[in-house]
Amino acid sequence: MQFVINKDHPLADYDQLTISDLDPYPKLSYDQGRHNSFYFWEEVLADYTSRKSIIVSDRATLFNLAIGLNGYTISSGIIYANLNGSEIISRPLVSSEAIEIGYVTNDMHTLKPIAHTFLELLIDRLEAAVGE
Repeated sequence: MQFVINKDHPLADYDQLTISDLDPYPKLSYDQGRHNSFYFWEEVLADYTSRKSIIVSDRATLFNLAIGLNGYTISSGIIYANLNGSEIISRPLVSSEAIEIGYVTNDMHTLKPIAHTFLELLIDRLEAAVGE
């Protein structure tokens, strides 16, 4: 599990932190909509309450607030500089919680070759992250 912050965040130089270390900073979360399922939230520790919390509806806003307000979000830590720029980084978060990343398929449809390629790349990246 990782927390995602901007590269100039006051905690950016720490190797790992606990959730209480992040408490002074705004927690940035995605709006899960009115018909969400608590068990399939996109965020880890989504039920963790923070003194400062901002809910956004898109990634660009979340990253802009992470940079402008020293906010953070909690995620798998898979960040691609080509997509997100070099301003956003992730660091390990010490927690007993675990992230389960999966995908859903439909027996009536087969995955396209590009989907298989994506899954192979995702698995490679996740395995590399676990080894870090």
